[in-house]
Amino acid sequence: MVVSMCFEYNNNKYEIIIEKKKIKNMYLKVKEDLKIYISCNRFVTSRQIEKLINDNYDAICKMIDRQAKNKIKSSEFYYLGKRYDIVFSDIFNSIDVSDNKIYVKDKNTLEKWLNNQMKLIFKEELDKCINNFQEKIPKVNLKIRNMKTRWGVCNRSNNNVTLNSNLIRYEINIIDYVIYHELSHFIHPNHSTSFWKHVEKYVPNYKILRNRLKN
Repeated sequence: MVVSMCFEYNNNKYEIIIEKKKIKNMYLKVKEDLKIYISCNRFVTSRQIEKLINDNYDAICKMIDRQAKNKIKSSEFYYLGKRYDIVFSDIFNSIDVSDNKIYVKDKNTLEKWLNNQMKLIFKEELDKCINNFQEKIPKVNLKIRNMKTRWGVCNRSNNNVTLNSNLIRYEINIIDYVIYHELSHFIHPNHSTSFWKHVEKYVPNYKILRNRLKN
């Protein structure tokens, strides 16, 4: 028979799995999944189990910390031009960006957060660039995609500007360069001399930024 309870520590809740077995003593341990497992015989009462948990509260907290520390994995990531160490662990319930570290539960949570950041930041920068744009252009629709060979695409037939999702790794001025580049295609469809002069009007150092993207 398996019964479930809950243990609270450090503003987090951990599941307690109670396994009733044909044993004499009570055993308690925290496994890699950060769940607390208690083994006892079927005659042990809920009050006895609660007493075991309360008597061993500090020990359980230490076991949770030890298992959580073992689960932490790190990797690096560039976000808006700054290098961050990403720290993955089940002990994190939300994203926390501090100094040069991003603390997050798992890769899926990180990707959802990045997708939201892309939508917010890319839209904000697009609106800013459009407001600065002196030439008349149609109402632009923003699309975001993971593209292998292009940083941006301007589709004049449906007024879409598509930005590469990987731009989130670069500084704002590089994101703005790509946006101005694509907006300029509404005026100059190809990469003519006139086109590049138009880009330079808004991004005087575009050659430096373009080389950054190439490298």
